[in-house]
Formats: sequence, C-alpha cells, structure tokens
Amino acid sequence: MLDGGDCCTAVEADPHQPLILERAEKEPEKKWHTVVSDRVKKHCSCSPEKVKSKILSFVPILQWLPHYKLKDWILGDIMSGLIVGILLVPQSIAYSLLASQDPIYGLYTSFFSSIIYAILGSSRHISVGIFGVLCLLVGQVVDRELALAGYLPESSFGSNNSDALLAGQGNSSNVECDRSCYAITVGATVTFTAGIYQVLMGLLQVGFVSVYLSDSLLSGFATGASLTILTSQIKYLLGLKIPRPQGWFTLFKTWYSLFTNMAKTNICDLITSLVCLAVLIPAKELNDRFKSKLKAPIPFELFVVIIATLASHFGHFNSEYGSGVAGDIPTGFLPPQLPTWTLIPNVAVDAFSIAIVGFAITVSLSEMFAKKHGYTVDANQEMYAIGFCNILPSFFRCFTTSAALTKTLVKESTGCQTQMSGLVTAIILLLVLLVIAPLFYSLQKCVLAVIIVVNLRGALRKFRDVPRMWRVNKIDASIWLITMATSALVNTELGLLVGVLVSAFFVLGRTQQAQVLELGRAASREHYENVSSYHGLQTHFGVAVFRYGAPIYYANQSLFKKSLYKCANLKPVKERAQRLKFEKNKNQEDTEEIPKGMSEDKQNKESEASSSVILMLDEKSSRNVRSLVIDCSGILFLDTAGVNALKEVRKDYRELAVEVVLAQCNTSVLDSLERGGYYDSKKDGEVGKNNMIFYTIADAVSYVQNLNVPNGDCDNKS
Repeated sequence: MLDGGDCCTAVEADPHQPLILERAEKEPEKKWHTVVSDRVKKHCSCSPEKVKSKILSFVPILQWLPHYKLKDWILGDIMSGLIVGILLVPQSIAYSLLASQDPIYGLYTSFFSSIIYAILGSSRHISVGIFGVLCLLVGQVVDRELALAGYLPESSFGSNNSDALLAGQGNSSNVECDRSCYAITVGATVTFTAGIYQVLMGLLQVGFVSVYLSDSLLSGFATGASLTILTSQIKYLLGLKIPRPQGWFTLFKTWYSLFTNMAKTNICDLITSLVCLAVLIPAKELNDRFKSKLKAPIPFELFVVIIATLASHFGHFNSEYGSGVAGDIPTGFLPPQLPTWTLIPNVAVDAFSIAIVGFAITVSLSEMFAKKHGYTVDANQEMYAIGFCNILPSFFRCFTTSAALTKTLVKESTGCQTQMSGLVTAIILLLVLLVIAPLFYSLQKCVLAVIIVVNLRGALRKFRDVPRMWRVNKIDASIWLITMATSALVNTELGLLVGVLVSAFFVLGRTQQAQVLELGRAASREHYENVSSYHGLQTHFGVAVFRYGAPIYYANQSLFKKSLYKCANLKPVKERAQRLKFEKNKNQEDTEEIPKGMSEDKQNKESEASSSVILMLDEKSSRNVRSLVIDCSGILFLDTAGVNALKEVRKDYRELAVEVVLAQCNTSVLDSLERGGYYDSKKDGEVGKNNMIFYTIADAVSYVQNLNVPNGDCDNKS
C-alpha cells in the first residue's frame, strides 16, 4: 500500500501490515526525432559481423548446409524429395487446370518454388509449391481478366489459338498474344504483385499478422474454398465446356450451368472419371490407413495418370469421342518476361488477399512442424521466402505458391530432415520438364479433375468434426461455420475478410459479456473467489468484494457500471431518488399541522411507522454495505473512458456514504489511473484516501474495515 497523502492512524494501529512496494523509476520518454534517429543508426550501421549476420539470417541455407550431417540425413532427404517429386508431377499438371493455365506452367511453378524455398526458407520440413486454394483464387482473377480483355470462354485445354488478340490488349510486346498467353500473363502479374506485398510486409516486420488468422478461421476458409474447387471441377468430370462464372454466388451459378447443360455430358469423360474415382479413392484410403507401416505412400496418382494417358492415346479419346486432353506440353524453359505493369492496378486488391492467404498458410504449417520437431522458425523470414517464391518465378510464367499440408505431411513421414529434399524434388521436376512432359499430351482433363477432387478429401472431412468443435468451443465452431459458408456460398476472398471480422467481433463480444462477480474469502487462508462458484466462502460484514474480468474501455464502460450496480444490489440513482422521496415526505409530515380530533397517541404511532419504513428501506437497499473493494486483477488495461467510469462509480457511491477502493491493479492500470487523475489527493476536499494503492484484497478489506470503525481516526461517512 502506498499513501500519497496524510497517514491514517487507524491503519498504522492495525497489526496486519499492508504490502508496500516502491515503483521503479521510469525512463524518460524520448522525443520522436530521437527515436527515429536511434532506429536509423541501429539499422543503417554497418560492420563485418552485422553484414555476416544479416546474410546468414536472410539465406538460411548458408547456416545449415555447412553443418549438414551427410550420413544421417542424406537418405531421408533423398527418399522424401523423390516421393514428393513423383506426387507433384500429376498434381502440378492438375492444379494448372484449376488456375486456368496450361499444364507446363504448373510444372514450372513447382520447380522454381522448391529451389527458392530451399535456399530462403527457415522451416526444415514444409513443402512449398502449388496449393489448391491459391490456384482457385488465381484462376478466378485470370478468368475475369480474360473476359474483360474480350477473350472467348475456353473451348479446350491447351488449344486456345483461335481467339488471338493483338498484344496491345494484354501484352507489352508487339506480337499477338492468344488466350493461353494472356492467361499466364495475368497469372504471373498477380503472382508478382502478391510477392511484392509479402516482401514489403517482411521489410516492415509485420509477420505478427499471422496470429490474427486463427486455426478455425483458416480451416473454415480452406473448407469453403474446397467446396468451390469441387464444384468447379464437376464440369471436367462430365466433359462439359461451360465458362467459369464470375462475381458472387459462383457456387450456385456453377450448379445452375451444370444442370442446364447436363444433356451435353461427354460419356467418354464420365466413364473415365468414374473409373479413376473408383481406383483413387480406395487407394488413398489404403495409403492413409497404412501410412504408419509404409515407408513411403504408394504414388497411385502417377500410376493412374500413366495408364489413363496410354488408354487415351491408343483409344483416340480426343479425336473419336471429343474428350478434352492436356494438349501439347513443351520441354525446356521459356525466356524470362517482365510482368504487365498496366495489369497491376486491376489485380492489386486480389493479389493482396492472395498474399495474406499464402503467407498465413505457410507460417501456420512451418510453426506447426517446427514445434513438433523442436526448432524455431522466423515468421518474417518466412514472409521473405514465400515472397521471393512468387516474385522470381513470376518472370518465368509461374503462378502463386505457398506451403501445402498434404505434401508436407508426405515429406515429413518419408524421412525429411532438411530442405535438401526440396532440391531433390526440383531435380525430379527438371527431368520431367526436359524430357517427359510431352508424353502427357493425351492425358484427359477429367483425369486431372479427379486428382484435384480426390485431394480435397482432407478438407471436406472437416464437416465430420463440426459436432465435436461445437462441444469443445462454440465460438471457434461459429467462426469456422461462418467463414466456410461465406467462402463457399458468397465469395472466396470475401470469406477471408468476413472470417477476420467475425473473429474480431467475438473477441470484442467477450469483453461485452464480462460480468462483475462478488468474491468471498476462503476460511483457512486469505484467498478470494467467486461466491457462486465455490462453497464455504465467507463474506465480510459491511464490506463487499467484487471482481471484473475484462478491460474497461469505451465499448464496455457503461456495461461495467450496470453490472457492478446490479451485483452490489446498490444502484446509486435509485437509492438517491428513494431517499430524497422519503426525506421529503418526512419533512412534510413534520411541518403539517396536527389534524383536529386526532389523539396524541395516534400521531406518535404514525410517526414511528413512517420512520420504521425509512429505516427498513435503507437497510434493504444498502445491504449494510459501507465499503466496496474492486479486485482489478482481471482488468488488463483502461482507456480514458474506463478511468472515468471508475471515477463515476467512486463518486456515485460516496454520495451514499459508501467508500470504493481498488486492489491488485497491474502497472498498466495504475499508470492509466494516475494519468487520468484518479489518484487526486486534493479533489473534493479528500486528503490521502484517493492515493491508497492496495496490492492484495486482504489489505484493502482491512483498510476499509478500519474506516468503518466508529470514532476511528480515519472514519469518514461510516
């Protein structure tokens, strides 16, 4: 207890000595130009050690590669890199379809991202490459820009030369750019812009934003996007050639188009889709069930792709039955190309949401596996890594990448130790790009769609967890459901924004629902808890102890006062009104003339009855409470409105001769009270009382009990 005013003799005579702490002196606040100058000197100063440290932290491979344990790690890294590379071949081709790109660009994307993340990434285990949700978001932007540029809806995958437009409509060169060319131009520009956002966020050290994207939010968003992805692939399973709808409610628009065009189903594609589904779904289940016994998952997808390609080639599915195929997949690499600067304003908003999603997924997975394996990752370095995984590949006609859970799990389970496995994966993809890619010419699009649909099983299984999520935490379940429904039914990007807003709303809502609780003292020791939650707690005569478990700020300060007045059963406004009313009636009775014919005994009886009514009302309303102790241990902070609310509470109760003191305030609350003038020793003629600071509830209770002692040195209005 600290007393900034006169000492109270009643407290000094108390054998219970209150806790006294002396606050440490604060460092004087620096002026803004001094702060800026210090930071500039800190970040701009240069020394050999600092340069070396910066380089090593920015390029993590330089830290772990010299210490690489060749005998212990190389076998696991080669095995995991080989398996992931084999799985990535069909998936890269398939997810190109989802991003509205030719198959070769999916292979480019996986190749470059594997190399760049191995060099710049701080996680040892995650696999960075194509990710279904990002492919969907990129594909939506690409289709929108194609429509705005005047390109006709796609008629077949890989053969879009019939609708060429002049380069002036979408390309910076003076050559013609067909639909496929313009599609990857848009995709690469979106990717470049998203990467710039991510690198800028890394430079500004805002990697902490990932903490605002909760697991329930990201899971709901991914599940909602998975429903949209599933719907978008149905047309390929049926062999229908319908354009992807734009704007909001694309799920309903897509299903409407599917039902209206159902009669045009390609029987060859439908049969192929059903056969592939009948093979892949049980095969995937077997892999999941026996993953603990298998050293590596069996690459059923690759087997299906090879068999389906051979069947399509020798069965002439494209020429005889009109089945859509992947088409020509060239070998080698195209020369680098700058993004189209004029497109950046059109895609800037979309690129920002894509950048946030990609970064959030990457950081979440990297932190998850780092915690599991006992090392740390740097969120800002992850921002740099994923940013450059988008910026640099965008010059080679790649689309947006991030970490992917499925491939990361495969990578970890097959013995991955470092990002050397990512380099092995890149070698496998390089072999495909240089030699094998043209062999997939006859691969049907419906087979690629089946691969995408089968890989959505994990996200769609989340629906089975909803009842359990609801039982565990209704708020998290609500965030999941709202984010999922908005992402799937309204708009994918809007789902992410709505999820963030709903999460913030629930956080604020919890501060609005906090209630003041009355506390009682344990019988055996000086510990106070909620009297309605525990048995055997004792309350003090004339002293009520209350706790509020939330910050007091502008949004809930009125609710705090209402809750306190209700819990104390002592409402100042009502009390004052009733007391004034009875005092007024009493004064009127004293001044009225005695009615004629009324006996003196009858007059005395009526006066006694009136006085007893006033006394009974006073005792009932005040609960014999003469002091209130507010436990502030649950109040994290106060703003100006919160300080004013505590001032008003103290003033209202003082008018009823009830003293209010605060206990167990943290230093932040104490500083706010001091700055807000709560501890003003000269206010209202009071000296000393307003400056009492109590670090325990017991000290506060002992103090106010001494105040209530009749004729005590510190007695005041008791």
